[in-house]
Amino acid sequence: MSKDKITYSDVKEYERLFTMAPSFLLEKLARRNTNLVSKFKPIIQGYMDDLTADQKSKLDIILASEVQELQDIMHEAYLRSKKRQYKVLANPKYRQFIEDNLDGIRRML
Repeated sequence: MSKDKITYSDVKEYERLFTMAPSFLLEKLARRNTNLVSKFKPIIQGYMDDLTADQKSKLDIILASEVQELQDIMHEAYLRSKKRQYKVLANPKYRQFIEDNLDGIRRML
């Protein structure tokens, strides 16, 4: 990770989180613009309470990043890994889904 940017290597480190949900389900949730943060708030809060300083720093960078920049990284992750979940998250028509869920995390903080 560069000082103020998330890179593909950061995404790769957390690949299991991105691929927990099958891609067809993730796409269905994105299409409906489902607020996953509100649905899984207790679980997310538990993870956030246990973040290391490095993980908190990465989260801060993500929350401060433009959605387009994050989607560009998801596109790169898809090209390198061929994991369809990344393709879904890189899709410009799901920008609002990403924005809304990032806003949910911001409100939790």
